[in-house]
Amino acid sequence: MKKTGKILVVDDDRDVLVAARLLLKKHFDTVHIEETPSSIPTRVRNENYDVILLDMNFARGESSGEEGFYWLNKILEIDPSAVVVLVTAYGDVQMAVKAIKEGAMDFVQKPWQNEKLLATLSAAMNLRKSKVEVDALRSRQRRLHEDLDQPFQEFIGESQAIKEIFRTIHKVAQTDANVLILGENGTGKELVARELHRQSRRAQEVFITVDMGAITETLFESELFGHVKGAFTDAREDRAGRFEIASGGTLFLDEIGNLPLPLQAKLLTVLQRRQVTRVGSNTPRPIDVRLICATNKPIHQMVAENQFRQDLLYRINTVEIHLPPLRERPEDIALLVEHFLANYCKKYQKPQMQVSQAALKKLQKYHWPGNVRELQHAIERAVIMSESHILQPHDFFFSGATQKHDGLVFERYNLEDVEKIVIQKVLTKHRGNISQAARELGLTRTSLYRRLEKYGL
Repeated sequence: MKKTGKILVVDDDRDVLVAARLLLKKHFDTVHIEETPSSIPTRVRNENYDVILLDMNFARGESSGEEGFYWLNKILEIDPSAVVVLVTAYGDVQMAVKAIKEGAMDFVQKPWQNEKLLATLSAAMNLRKSKVEVDALRSRQRRLHEDLDQPFQEFIGESQAIKEIFRTIHKVAQTDANVLILGENGTGKELVARELHRQSRRAQEVFITVDMGAITETLFESELFGHVKGAFTDAREDRAGRFEIASGGTLFLDEIGNLPLPLQAKLLTVLQRRQVTRVGSNTPRPIDVRLICATNKPIHQMVAENQFRQDLLYRINTVEIHLPPLRERPEDIALLVEHFLANYCKKYQKPQMQVSQAALKKLQKYHWPGNVRELQHAIERAVIMSESHILQPHDFFFSGATQKHDGLVFERYNLEDVEKIVIQKVLTKHRGNISQAARELGLTRTSLYRRLEKYGL
């Protein structure tokens, strides 16, 4: 069997060091010995030891163990994950308890029994391996969270409405109050949720997102609360739900307004009891989550129409944050354009671009039904397609007509353009059926065909 492990033995008795090295080098890959305790910091900084075997008394006649505790603390200051086994000829139960409390893995008395020492060091090696794995997983998790979070650090603005939202986030983030974020699609609800998490006391823990509109009723309990093996046909193993996974961190329930009434009752029960029971199990499991919800639906109106439970709304909206649509804060468009331009020029390795005043005015006048997300995509497309360093109005293409309330909003009001757009929309509505489209437009089939030919449709 291949030998593994790097051991450091520290003792002021040269004979003990030699004996330890003779024994341990048969079982471990590397064994270093050190007679001078003042050299410990240098060795720990320069080497990655799996286990440190540390004598507790170095001064002649000393038996209090204070020197050992001093150097133990020094080692743990330099490497908090270090595994230290203390050794002394003057041990007692009280000293052993103190050693463990101070951070030592174990306590061995001299003269040691070889089998017991080897068993202790083997256990210490396993502990070190576990600590290294945990540290690596935490580091990987932190990096993964940073990478996942990177695209969501773009909630910017200088309008009064956005400044007020920033102030609210700053006030609320440090609490565990449940937050409900309201706003149209594309206004940045998830950006606000992640900013709340970043500024909270749970920032180093997980941020778990659940799209409530994408979960079917049959999978709702399994996805959110988890299941045990055999709970249903495809349950081949125990699986934690989103609430358990998010415990200690933040759970973001997006599009909560899409949740059917029967499932709202189940969610309310979990929030009230702060515990979940996996599907197929009778054992409740405690959860500790900071809950943030979001919806683009008129949730207060839904309560009035009995489409959303009032008691659930009260549970999730301790604080409400309303995100204004982009059309209501045109003063933020220039800042957003500058931000997205810099991002996409870097992404597509293009020289830094600028937006002409005429193009900026066009962007500021447009009503942005898709809000910031639509602006972001418009900038990305312009950066990709433009061959100039200065983006002009023609670099930004918007659909000719978009729905707004119950009518049409046009980018241009030239009568021929309007007629063409209306014909296109009616044809789309009737899936190309000429007879039905002509009837709705109040035209004969022949007249409609003439217009189709005229506009190249």
